[in-house]
Amino acid sequence: MSEQPPADRLPEVLALTGVTGAVGGRVIFSDVNLRVRAGEFVAVLGPNGVGKSTLLKAVLGLLPISEGRIEVFGGPPGRHNSRIGYLPQRRAFDPATRIRGIDIVRMGWDGDRWGVALPGRLTGGAGRAARDRVREVIALVGAEPYAHRPIGQCSGGEQQRLLIAQALIRRPQLLVLDEPLDSLDVTNQASVSALIQEVCRSHQVAVLLVAHDVNPILPYLDQVIYLSHGGAVMGPPEQVITADTLSMLYGTTIDVLRDRTGRLVVVGQPDSHAEHGPHR
Repeated sequence: MSEQPPADRLPEVLALTGVTGAVGGRVIFSDVNLRVRAGEFVAVLGPNGVGKSTLLKAVLGLLPISEGRIEVFGGPPGRHNSRIGYLPQRRAFDPATRIRGIDIVRMGWDGDRWGVALPGRLTGGAGRAARDRVREVIALVGAEPYAHRPIGQCSGGEQQRLLIAQALIRRPQLLVLDEPLDSLDVTNQASVSALIQEVCRSHQVAVLLVAHDVNPILPYLDQVIYLSHGGAVMGPPEQVITADTLSMLYGTTIDVLRDRTGRLVVVGQPDSHAEHGPHR
């Protein structure tokens, strides 16, 4: 893997300046300031109800903001969505779902159409380009052994890798992932996190990822946004992920320790899945 160029030499992908979001007249986050450059891995963290998914939708131009400014590739949200790969929140596929993993990936190529591409659409140069790109992204995420298996028979980690391949198929410059680690076991959380960072670095794709638990992704992050009810703290992980900052955000005692390898570990973070709120 090639060495990452200095951050100030990479093109800016996303800029948020003084961004405030409100739903039903209630402010759910405020004063969010962020600059994301190509090849950076950024996490949006916090408990339920603080607007993590709302922030992503604002970046995509799907929801308005109350105050501030968002620029995506130098333009307003929504203008350059063709340059963004988006993986929304999801639940696992039903075990009875018979569509193959490779066809799920192919849907990302035909994103403007409903259903699976028909055989007639796979002929000619365009068809060859599509087939080549499908094979390429399936190899990139390491999904070759199960890509032809029905998606319902794939494990949670395998399904998520195939969905990440789908989001990557059009060579996006920004990857927006809404809770891609949700419902995965610890092993798959670690492997999918490492995969996302590898894509981020080797292909210079900026990543904006929502998560409840920072620990699986912490070793890979360049920047963090921690949203709390009405506020936000952001910056490099070593500056934001401190016992004092997290205890203030969550309103309870949070410890930040180092393991035997020197990596940060957050201990005592509330179980976000036990909390309920409409604005995730």
